[in-house]
Order: sequence, then structure tokens, then C-alpha cells
Amino acid sequence: MTDTVLETLVTVFGGSGFLGRHVVRELAKLGYRIRVAVRRPELAGHLQPLGRVGQIHAVQANLRHQDSVEAAARDADVLINLVGILFERARQKFDAVHSFGAEAVALTAAAFGARLVHVSAIGADERSPSHYARSKAIGEKLVLAALPAAVILRPSILFGPEDSFFNRFASIARMSPALPLIGGGHTLFQPIFAGDVAKAVVAGIEGPAQGGRIYELGGPEVRSFEELMRFMLATIERRRLLIPIPFALAKLQASLLALAPRPLLTPDQVELLRGDNVVSDEAKREGRTIAALGIEPIAMESVVPSYLWRFRKTGQYREQMPDVRDQKL
Repeated sequence: MTDTVLETLVTVFGGSGFLGRHVVRELAKLGYRIRVAVRRPELAGHLQPLGRVGQIHAVQANLRHQDSVEAAARDADVLINLVGILFERARQKFDAVHSFGAEAVALTAAAFGARLVHVSAIGADERSPSHYARSKAIGEKLVLAALPAAVILRPSILFGPEDSFFNRFASIARMSPALPLIGGGHTLFQPIFAGDVAKAVVAGIEGPAQGGRIYELGGPEVRSFEELMRFMLATIERRRLLIPIPFALAKLQASLLALAPRPLLTPDQVELLRGDNVVSDEAKREGRTIAALGIEPIAMESVVPSYLWRFRKTGQYREQMPDVRDQKL
């Protein structure tokens, strides 16, 4: 961590979440003053050890309320918007968060003369059958309309100690004898380490990311959903059946699962799985990838086992436990 704290103030909307922790850590190491704007600042205390005393400060903000967005952004030199939801709730809708919430942050950045880094998602498309993907695309459009110099980042699925992908399926595999392969498990992904996305966010502040461009961020490997499930199962050392399920049946099942407070799967997520989640050929041709930002992404094999060990039958002690059959009585 740097010995000095820079005068530059950065407001991070959604900074207490999974990706937010990595972004705040990266900014703190570089010496930025950080204001973390979240709905419940009393639950953001875990961020304090990431920086020096007084370097990180949490404030209340809700993207649905323009006044709170402006209050959180006041005097900031840079705004970073990480706010996103994976499923809708009564008071949290895709359009309100991903589209109009993103616009609120962009309009505030434009009014205050601040730079903006907006994190969207690969697959954002106004023509997508997924409401999630459509709302992300509309959000990007509104952001660039409000602030043409904004930097937009589109990561593929994120991995890291608190991720909602590998951890979720490893948790299911610990209890269930089988795992579903939605649509046959052929959907392609390009998983990227959350820490690498945090570095890309910094590139949006310090360069070389160019304003007005949309960067697509993917890891070094492209894997199918089935391959990711097999990798996860090998990592946690469990054997489970992988059962292909047609999209129509998966959507029907998801309709029931969506009734849970934190659903394992929703019909909208099934629609999202109909399309690959990888860096596009267009982004590669135009130099809008993580490589263009000077970042060499970390492979999932070097990170995922370091936190999925807890789903093994004997946890991190698997390699140390002797086989009782080899012991002489």
C-alpha cells in the first residue's frame, strides 16, 4: 500500500459487494480517497481494513433517489458504478437499477464534471430475450448519452472467493446427487478474476482505457457450462451426475425456484443462458479487450481451488489426512 493518500476522491457506488471489495482494495493500494456509496453503510465496515485510517468512508445512497446519488458524488473527482442485481425483488427491478440508476449516476457525473467508469456485463443487448441483458444495454446507452466520455466495462462471469457462480454450484453439489446442464451445458463462458476487473476499473481512471468506449473483459480461457461444472466437481473432489435439461423444462423449473427469497435460478437467467458469455470478435478487432488495458488475466485454475476447498469432504486437510488402511495397528 502506498504511504501517501492522494487528493483524488473516488465515489464507488455498490462498493460493498463482491466486485466492490476488489475495486476498493485496488484503489486503496494506490492511495485514493474512497467514498463507498451503498444502501446500508452500517454493513460496509468490512471495507475499513482495506485502507489506512480515514481513507475509506461509507455513505448512504440509493440509485432510485437522485438526491442521494448527488450527495454521495459531491466533490468527487471520479464516480464508479458497480451496482447490479442478478434477480428482481419487490423494490429492486432491473430497469430501475441497471438502466435509470445508471443514468442517474452518469447525469450526476456530468453535472459535477467528474469522470465515470460504469461496469455493465457481457451479453448486454437491447434485443436479448433476457430482461437483465436488455436493462444492461439500455443503461449503457443512457450513460453514454449523459456523459459521452464515460468508460464502460463489460465483464464475463466473475470468479473469486465470494463469487456467486462457483460457490453456488459447489454448495448445491455438496447436497445434491446431480447437477443440471441447462440447454445441454453448451453455453460458452470466459470467466474472469474479480481482481482483474478491479484493475480494469483503475485503467478507466488512470488510462489506458479511452472514454466513450465499451471494453469487454474475459479471462484467458473459454469454457462451456459443462466444462465449468466438471472443473468445479474435480476441484471439490465430488462425483455428481450431470443431467442435460432442455431450456423449456429449465424455464419451467426456474419459475418455481424464483419464488424463493434468494432463488438458485430464475426464468430470466435461463433466457440469458441461451447466448454465449464471451468477448466478441468485434471487441477483439477494435482493441476493446482487457489486453488493450495492459492487463494479463489470471487463469481460474490458479484461484478457484484456493477457496472451493471448503466444499471438499475434509476441507483444506484433504492432502494431510493419512489413509487409515495404511496404518499398522
